[in-house]
Amino acid sequence: MRDTNDRPAAPNYTAACIVMFGVNLMWVLMVIWAVWGFLVAALAGWIVNHLITRIAAQRG
Repeated sequence: MRDTNDRPAAPNYTAACIVMFGVNLMWVLMVIWAVWGFLVAALAGWIVNHLITRIAAQRG
């Protein structure tokens, strides 16, 4: 069996994941705004903010 200690460490993609989350959130909210209006997009943003806050509270 091959020794697994000779493998390099996996790259850290945390920053890229956070940036892409923001980019995807932005275009989804823009589409919601274009289709259903500003109030629905604002409500969707508020819901996402609430969910992120709840996840942070559970972890901390």
